[in-house]
Amino acid sequence: MAEKKEHKIIQSEAAKTASTKGVAAQQIAQSTVGLRIGSVVLWIVALVAEFLAIKASFVPSPAEDEEAVLFMGMAPFTALIVFLVIDLICVIAGSLLWKKANHIHPASEKNALTFWLWNNLGVIMAAIAFIPFIILLLTNKNADQKTKTVGTIVAVVAMLIAGFSSYDYNPYSAEEQQEILKMEEATATVFWTEGGKVFHIYEDCQHLNKSEELHQTTTQEAEEAGKERLCKTCLKRHEKEAVEAPATEEPAAVEESTEAEEQEVEESVEE
Repeated sequence: MAEKKEHKIIQSEAAKTASTKGVAAQQIAQSTVGLRIGSVVLWIVALVAEFLAIKASFVPSPAEDEEAVLFMGMAPFTALIVFLVIDLICVIAGSLLWKKANHIHPASEKNALTFWLWNNLGVIMAAIAFIPFIILLLTNKNADQKTKTVGTIVAVVAMLIAGFSSYDYNPYSAEEQQEILKMEEATATVFWTEGGKVFHIYEDCQHLNKSEELHQTTTQEAEEAGKERLCKTCLKRHEKEAVEAPATEEPAAVEESTEAEEQEVEESVEE
């Protein structure tokens, strides 16, 4: 076995501050309270718009010789369409904010039902924002055929648009975020030598044992210096540690506790 040499580390300025600049680290540091509140407010406005559309559909159609009946300054049919459009816009806007918040602070996959509900809340709101209107419009005896037909078609199309726009086609989990965070932490700064073609995430990698001088830089700087890829040995070690970490965390804690107890016993004996 080759004798391991003590390394002289040449650290770049960017490497000194790179450890906390990963995407996952930045996401975890962000607050999603504003996005969540914005979503809820927009969805409430959407439900109010749906209620007003329902109210407009119940305004009786006037006879031809009577003065036109208005609903909030508009003809009832026009008001119905206007409020359905407002309903659609608010549902989609709220869902987009909710999806953005989910990709910053995602839900855990440990509970499949909760994870599904959290990621599909926008779709559920799209259904709530239009299905009651459709049912009440179709069962409304006072609405004329034109209002029922056109109103139902507009509501169904709006619901489908809102549903497809609200659906998260790439749901993101807390577990995935933690994996990315671990990789970012491992590769925030890397080590490489002048003559090598790869960069390493572990200073004690066996391939660096003979090297006296190591450069510690960001991954981008390593690639700019001609380092083509991550060392396969480092990658395998990182993947192995990521798998073993959950299983070893608890025993490690127990070991630390045991050592502390032994130290207390020794101190008491000495006294």
